[in-house]
Amino acid sequence: MGSDRIVLLSRREIDKMRQAGKLAAQLLDHLTPLVKPGVSTLELNDEAERWTQAHGAKSAPLGYPGAVMAFPKSICTSINNVICHGIPSAKEVLKDGDIINIDVTPIVDGYHGDTSRTFFVGTPSPVAKKLVEVTEECLRRGIAAVKPGGRVGDIGAAIQEYAEAEGFSVVRDFVGHGVNRVFHTPPQIPHYGVRGKGKKLRPGMVFTIEPMINEGSWEAEVLADGWTALTKDRKLSAQFEHTIAITQTGVEILTRRED
Repeated sequence: MGSDRIVLLSRREIDKMRQAGKLAAQLLDHLTPLVKPGVSTLELNDEAERWTQAHGAKSAPLGYPGAVMAFPKSICTSINNVICHGIPSAKEVLKDGDIINIDVTPIVDGYHGDTSRTFFVGTPSPVAKKLVEVTEECLRRGIAAVKPGGRVGDIGAAIQEYAEAEGFSVVRDFVGHGVNRVFHTPPQIPHYGVRGKGKKLRPGMVFTIEPMINEGSWEAEVLADGWTALTKDRKLSAQFEHTIAITQTGVEILTRRED
């Protein structure tokens, strides 16, 4: 990143982020009915790219630089034991009982709208159902911990306490991040931590909260492609993500669904 300076966004910039966030939420809503057995992750990717272009936006993941190669697709599709950054493929076909996280980031007028959800494919197992529900609640609790004058550690502590109390673990290797005209920027937002620790939360800060919660161990392993992150024990992983803005009085979810 080159700098750990946190950029505070103006009202005008936050409005631009709001527009990008709204489109990101609409994109996930558009893809929702396609998430069913027999559909490949490449089909999801191609429809996301078509829809994004039709709405005058660009897909931020496409061509994003990586240590081994640039990310080759428009969205991330992470199935079952894939924690994040799964690469869509024609060979990867959804099956009944799968869970899949779809992570989208359209760029609207230069600003990034970053959000993800984990979906059930058909009928989930009891453990998959619980994991996904707990992960979504982790996101809610993380957002609820945000307030002006608070600390980054408050967010991670709220998520970690709940996830571990429910018998799951919190991924350490991947964290939330600042986002604006730049896709990934300070501050980093770990999903584990200690209350009262970390950088101070200030109005104008815009960042993602995106807890990745594992059925078993929190440990991750990245494949040779430099992107696909799996649970080390190959047990299930789920994730939900919102982009939020800190206001003078609290927090606004920029990628909230309209319903």
